[in-house]
Amino acid sequence: MNKIAPSELILNPDGSIYHLNLKPEHIAQNIIFVGDQNRVAKVAKHFDSIEFEIQKREFKTITGTFKNKRFSVISTGIGPDNIDIVVNELDALVNIDFKTRTIKKELTSLNIVRIGTSGSLQSDIPVDSFVLAKYGLGFDGMLLAYDCKNILETEMENAFIKHTNYANHKSRPYIVKNSSVIESKLISSEVYSGITATAGGFYGPQGRVLRLAIQDPNLNNKIDSFNFNGVRITNLEMETSAIYGLAKLLGHQAVSMNAIIANRANLTFSKDPYKTVEKLIVYTLNKLAK
Repeated sequence: MNKIAPSELILNPDGSIYHLNLKPEHIAQNIIFVGDQNRVAKVAKHFDSIEFEIQKREFKTITGTFKNKRFSVISTGIGPDNIDIVVNELDALVNIDFKTRTIKKELTSLNIVRIGTSGSLQSDIPVDSFVLAKYGLGFDGMLLAYDCKNILETEMENAFIKHTNYANHKSRPYIVKNSSVIESKLISSEVYSGITATAGGFYGPQGRVLRLAIQDPNLNNKIDSFNFNGVRITNLEMETSAIYGLAKLLGHQAVSMNAIIANRANLTFSKDPYKTVEKLIVYTLNKLAK
C-alpha cells in the first residue's frame, strides 16, 4: 500500500495531526462541532466527566462522557475552508495509521453533529427556534475540488440554478443530503427542517451590503422562494454543506442543528441568543445520548 507523504499528511513532532493537535486516542466516535471556541466549554459543562482538553489556534477540543456515551466537542472556526481542515484531519485520526502512513483496511465512521447559530430566511421560522438541515446547499465551491459527483443532488441543483438564474461565472451551487440515521434521532415536533444554505462569507455572500455593491441584490429573495418537491431553503450560514459533502465522501454520518438567532425575512434578532443556543445544546445532547 502506498505511503502518504509527509507533505500531504502533516504531523507535529509529538505525533499529533497538524492543525487540530490531536492524536487518535483523544477523540470519540461521536463528534459535536461548534464554530465558536468559547462554545466548546458550554457544551462540555454538561458532560459527566472530562478526560482530555486541548487547543491550537481556533481549534479547541474537549472529550468526555455524557450519560455513559463518549463525545468530543470541537470548535471549527468559521467557514468551509476550516471545515475542510477539521473533517479531513478527524478522518485521518481514525482511518490512517500514522506510523505506517497508510490507510487502514477497516475504516471507522464518525457521527458528526453541528450545533450552530443561523439566520432564518422564512418569515414563519421565528427567532429562538431550531432548524435541522435535511440538505446542505453550498455556494462556496470548496467541495468541488473533490471528485464528488456521485453524492450530489443534481436534479435539485439544476432546479435551483434555473430558479435563481444563478450567475455562471460563480462556483456552481452543490447540494448534499444529511445522514438519515442521525436525523431520525434528532428530529421532533420542536424542530423545523429543510435546506440549509452555506455561504462562503458573512457580508456580500449572504446579501449584506455595507459599502460594497453585490453581484445579485435579489438573490436572497430568489433563495427564499425556492421550493423543490415541497422542500424549501430554511436558513443561511457558513458550514453545513461543507460538513455534509466531506462526511459523505469519507463515509461519516453528519447532521447540522441550527439555533435561529436572526430572521432575515422579518429583520428580527433574538433578545437572548445565548439562551437559545443553550437550549439547543441540551436538546441535542439528550437526543444523541439515547
